[in-house]
Amino acid sequence: MKVDLNADMGESFGPWVMGQDAALLEVISSANVACGMHAGDPDVMATTMRLATDKGVGIGAHPGFADLQGFGRRRMHLPEKTLRHLVQYQLGAALGMARAVGAEVRHLKLHGALANMAAEDEALAEACYGAALEVAPEIIVMVLAATAQQRVAERLGCLWAGEIFADRAYNADATLVDRSLPGAVIHDAEFAAKRIVGMVQGGAILPESGAPIPAAVDTICLHGDGATALEIARAVRAGLEAAGITVARFDGRRGVFA
Repeated sequence: MKVDLNADMGESFGPWVMGQDAALLEVISSANVACGMHAGDPDVMATTMRLATDKGVGIGAHPGFADLQGFGRRRMHLPEKTLRHLVQYQLGAALGMARAVGAEVRHLKLHGALANMAAEDEALAEACYGAALEVAPEIIVMVLAATAQQRVAERLGCLWAGEIFADRAYNADATLVDRSLPGAVIHDAEFAAKRIVGMVQGGAILPESGAPIPAAVDTICLHGDGATALEIARAVRAGLEAAGITVARFDGRRGVFA
């Protein structure tokens, strides 16, 4: 049994440092690199991609809303054409920067509020993924497992990978508990590791209430911007390896998850 570990990174901006990217790159197997809209800048993108490549970590484009002040976590409602161009613009930047540093972009993962909205709204998810596939037809779309994101990827017939979260609580419909609510973000590393091992072994999301939700568990997100992020990342990797689960980059799947 194997599973990928991913983290959002490249989210610093000029002299303002966000996250612990260098340390996380020692733990993860895939990196979602901010594309300059919700966070990041060209220098940060280049540095992050070069470091990831040196560590053998897969690179993904991580587009979000144009919302530096809100870190891409504020919901926005854009015309479909604008939304498609927003995704294509950021993916194009990631592809160009990766080529410049001798790397490649393997996957795409939506960020923050854009991702949460796409997990609820198939039309919005289809606009984002369809736009990305026009630019890079063989890119692997990382989806929030068992949500509208996954249903759209299945329908589009593209390569996709199912993602679950190590440090976030789940609703009964497989969406993430809103960050404003108590308990939405998990800070206990030991608890996070034990919970994730259970999800991977069971092939299911464990919501806060209700029955387990069968899911394609291809990759696990480890957020990089919290005080306990690195501790959780290390504990999750150690827990997986102790359970005999190999940490390795995902290959992508195609078609309907059964």
